[in-house]
Amino acid sequence: MKHIPRKRFGQHFLTDSAVIDAIVDAIRPQPGDALVEIGPGLGAMTDPLVARCGHLTVIELDRDLAARLRRRSELSVVESDVLKVDFGALARQAGRKLRVVGNLPYNISTPILFHLLGAVDHVADQHFMLQKEVVARMAARPGSKDYGRLTVMLQWRYDIEDVLDVPPEAFEPPPRVDSAVVRMQPLPDVAALDAALLGELVTVAFSQRRKLLRHTLGRWLAQRAFGGDFDVQRRAEEVPVAEYLELAQALARH
Repeated sequence: MKHIPRKRFGQHFLTDSAVIDAIVDAIRPQPGDALVEIGPGLGAMTDPLVARCGHLTVIELDRDLAARLRRRSELSVVESDVLKVDFGALARQAGRKLRVVGNLPYNISTPILFHLLGAVDHVADQHFMLQKEVVARMAARPGSKDYGRLTVMLQWRYDIEDVLDVPPEAFEPPPRVDSAVVRMQPLPDVAALDAALLGELVTVAFSQRRKLLRHTLGRWLAQRAFGGDFDVQRRAEEVPVAEYLELAQALARH
């Protein structure tokens, strides 16, 4: 029976075989990989992935699609909202770090990225289809219009690479935006800091991004009686990720 895409799940099924091949080639699945696919849908990427790795864990919220997927012995199906999935438990069950892939629902892509950030120590790499403008924000450099809170919070833990652009006509139904595939590889050496403090710091910094930091972050630092030499005569997008990390560490020590 033909499956009708459901708007409430943000379903846009990838149908272009050339794009699918390019994505799978970028992922480079190997036999024995602990691959986890988020939102397999009708299996466009599932089929070539499992053909290369032998077994695949899939996370699917749509119960009709999950029922279809359960008929396949080479798949382990987790029928759940991905935001409720314990990726650490999946990694412990697999006995190795996960390789996470998927065509993420665009309406909740940022919450999914932050949910996985909490499990980054259990992940070998991630390859996701996302809205192109989200990938631009993830991979942005200081000084660009795309550089923001998402950039800092993800680049703290990942090396991020824009791998492939995907046009709307590669999907059924076509989304109203351009898409892109991003590769996220956890960094081997990261600054030890309080993630909640960094998140609060960056949120305040970018709360009024057109203003100098002395009007936003400067007041925030003053409330904490912080006497460091952080330059607040800049805008939030001018501060490199490393400096935000150093400031978070200094605040924690203070």
